[in-house]
Amino acid sequence: MAVATKTQYWESRMMGENPASLTGTFNNAWTTAAGGGTATNGRWVITNGVYNITPTTNDYTFVACIEYTTAPDAGEVLMRLDNGTHRVEIKSTGNSNSLSLVGSSTVSITDLDLGMAEDNAVSTIIRLTLNSSGAAKAYVHEIIEDDDGTAVSYSVTGTSGSGKDIRWGNTTGNVKWASVHYSSFGAFTPEELLLSDFAQDTLARMGIAIVDQIKNSPRPYLKTQVADSSIVYGYDISSQMLNRLATPTIHVLVEQLASPNFESLGGAKITQEYDVRVFVTVKGTNYENSYRSCLNIMGEVFDELYTNTGVQGTTDSIVSYQAQLDSKMDNDETVCVHVLTLTYMRRIDMRHR
Repeated sequence: MAVATKTQYWESRMMGENPASLTGTFNNAWTTAAGGGTATNGRWVITNGVYNITPTTNDYTFVACIEYTTAPDAGEVLMRLDNGTHRVEIKSTGNSNSLSLVGSSTVSITDLDLGMAEDNAVSTIIRLTLNSSGAAKAYVHEIIEDDDGTAVSYSVTGTSGSGKDIRWGNTTGNVKWASVHYSSFGAFTPEELLLSDFAQDTLARMGIAIVDQIKNSPRPYLKTQVADSSIVYGYDISSQMLNRLATPTIHVLVEQLASPNFESLGGAKITQEYDVRVFVTVKGTNYENSYRSCLNIMGEVFDELYTNTGVQGTTDSIVSYQAQLDSKMDNDETVCVHVLTLTYMRRIDMRHR
């Protein structure tokens, strides 16, 4: 999948109120398939209730924040995505420490605290995705990789579907559903469609989208001299992190953003300005080689972004740029770091919130 666009968003956002009567724009209500629930302390508490929506597409993303008062029976279906061809489910295991991801095979999701028993406990966030080919993934607490960079998502292939259906709830136990988000625009990872629209516009649609644009460039240096694994978002640009990647490296960082004015009363549409910094690092046999190679790479980054991003006139434009070119200061220096800063101006529709 790719980063969700401005027209791909959460179609339903339940924040602890009655799922069958949601309010707000671009916020579809759920159909009560069985039973019901009650609103208590910002949670929709269910002992016997199931809700569903019938989608028209084939790729889905579903995120729920849940807590157990009493664990549902083992095998109880808590979440289901079915695109008519493939089906995947999250099932209770009868305890508060694990869940099952069930498709054509079953994978255990362990080390959970659904019963909120630990000190400073928080609700468990589960993201479930299913694409049109049947590939399904589950993420816990929106975490993609652990501290060692190892992927920590859970994957299965969906079993045979029985009809398009997005379904959640429980008929046994006592489950507090603090939040439920759903989108039928795609099977998005936690980096591609974030729960916060502010974070989505900042990190995903600006930062991660630029990383993807650079990775997919056909230009010679970017295509042949810089590995995709060395083109990353700059969550960590410390020297220790830089040493973990093979040079040349490209780090993209959204350094700051601001909204100088709102386009309409009530803030339905606003103009935002983003400062995006691109750090290009090259280590060569001598500084002259490093400098020239680094400048070629930075130049291709500029050419790629200038010609393919910020080109939508009044809604998405590059308004300025600045380049800082490195120079050798020590006799034994062979590492060159050039920095490119681009300022984007985008008009954002805030009503999807």
